Amino acid sequence: MTLLNETHDPARKSWVTSANGHEQFPIQNLPFAIFREANTKDQWRGGVAIGDSILDMAKVAALNLLHGDAKRATQAASETSLNTLMGLGATQNSALRLALSNALLEGSEHQAALESCLIAQADAEFNMPCHVTDYTDFYTSIHHATAVGSLFRPDNPLLPNYKWVPIGYHGRSSSIGVSGQTFPRPVGQTKKPDASTPDFGPCQRLDYELEMGVFIGQGTTLGQRIKITEAEQHIFGMCILNDWSARDIQAWEYQPLGPFLAKNFASTISPWIVTTEALAPFREAFTRPESDPQPLEYLTSEANTQVGNLDIALSCLIQTEKMRQNDQTPQQLSASNFIHSYWTPAQLVTHHSVNGCPMTPGDLLGSGTQSGPEADEAGSLLELTQGGKKSLTLDNGETRKFLEDGDAIIMRAHCRRDGAVTIGFGEVVGTLLPAVF
Repeated sequence: MTLLNETHDPARKSWVTSANGHEQFPIQNLPFAIFREANTKDQWRGGVAIGDSILDMAKVAALNLLHGDAKRATQAASETSLNTLMGLGATQNSALRLALSNALLEGSEHQAALESCLIAQADAEFNMPCHVTDYTDFYTSIHHATAVGSLFRPDNPLLPNYKWVPIGYHGRSSSIGVSGQTFPRPVGQTKKPDASTPDFGPCQRLDYELEMGVFIGQGTTLGQRIKITEAEQHIFGMCILNDWSARDIQAWEYQPLGPFLAKNFASTISPWIVTTEALAPFREAFTRPESDPQPLEYLTSEANTQVGNLDIALSCLIQTEKMRQNDQTPQQLSASNFIHSYWTPAQLVTHHSVNGCPMTPGDLLGSGTQSGPEADEAGSLLELTQGGKKSLTLDNGETRKFLEDGDAIIMRAHCRRDGAVTIGFGEVVGTLLPAVF
C-alpha cells in the first residue's frame, strides 16, 4: 500500500512564507475547518490552514483555477460545512490535496491569484467543521481502562471482553461544540456510598478526557459492512476531542446501560481536521503483546498490522480563573500519545459497521481517553488524582482534585518524526461555567 506521495516531501516550501517551518500548518499538512472573519455576519465557509493564514475555499472556488476531481472537491470545500467534501471520498479528497499543495508551492503560477484568498488566522473565528450526524465514543486505551478499573475492581480491573472487542457507546451529538466552547456545570443524580437515597444537584467531580476524534468520510448504506482492508478509505481525518465527564453522576447512573447525563452535557473538538493522507508519514505498526488475544480475523489485515497505528503526541493543560486574572500561562497536567491505543482507527470503523450499521459523512468516533503507561501520561483527573484521593498542586499554589468553575482545559496534538515535517492539529479549549441550578 502506497501512503506517501509528493505532498509529503519535506523539501516542499510554500510561497506563504509563514508556512515554512511552521510547527503546525506547513504545506505538508493542509487541514480543513469552517470559518469566517471575526466579528462579522459573513457566511461560514471552508478554509485550509497554511502557516498563519487560512486559504478561503469559497474564494478559490470562485476563481475556477482547478479541474476535474479537484474542482468538484473545491466546490464542496467552499460550503458552510464539510459534510459534502467528506462524502466525496478518498480519491477526490486526495486530488484536492495535491492541487492545493501544488498551488501553494513556491513558484506556483497561481500565487498572484491565491494571495487574495488568504485571511490571517488571528482575524478569523471558527464554527463546527461539519454537522456531526452521529457520535460514538470508544474506550481504546488499555492503560486508561486498567487505571480506572483498578479504582473500582482492584482484583480484576479489565472486564473479560476488553481485549477482544472494541468497546463503545453511542453519545449525544447535539452538545458537541468547537474550541472556545463554554458550558454550565452539569446537574443530575448522585449517591454517596453511605446514603440510602440519591441527591440531585450540581456535579462535584467534573473531569476532562483527552481523546482524538475520527471523522467518517464516504458513507455506507444500511446492511453494508466496511472491511478492514477498506476502512481507511472511509476516514476523512482526525481532530482533538475533549469528552468531558461528570464522574459522580456517572458512578450512580451507568449500571446497567452505561453513561447518560454524565456524558451528554458537552464535548469539545478542535476546529481543524487533519486529513488521513496528511498523517501518512506518522504511521506505525500495530502490535499486541504475545500473551494477549490477537484481534479476530475481521479486525485484522496486513496493512493494519504494518501501518495501522499513528504516532500523535498529546498534551493537556489547565488555566484556572485565578491564572487568567494574573496573566499566567496554562500549566501542563499530562502528556501522552495516541500510539498507546489498543485499537486502530480502521478497527473502530470496521467493528462499528460489521453488523450493517450505516456510516454517514460527518459521523464522529471518539477514541476514548488516551492514557499512556506512566502516571504522568494519564488523560484524565480521575487517574491523576487516583479517584480524588490526592490533590494536584498547581504552580500558583491552587489545588485540584476535579475541575472548578472557571477552569479552562487546553488540549494540543502534534506529529513529529525524523525525515518528516512536523504537523499539528491546533488546539481545543473549553471552559467550565457555574451550574444553572
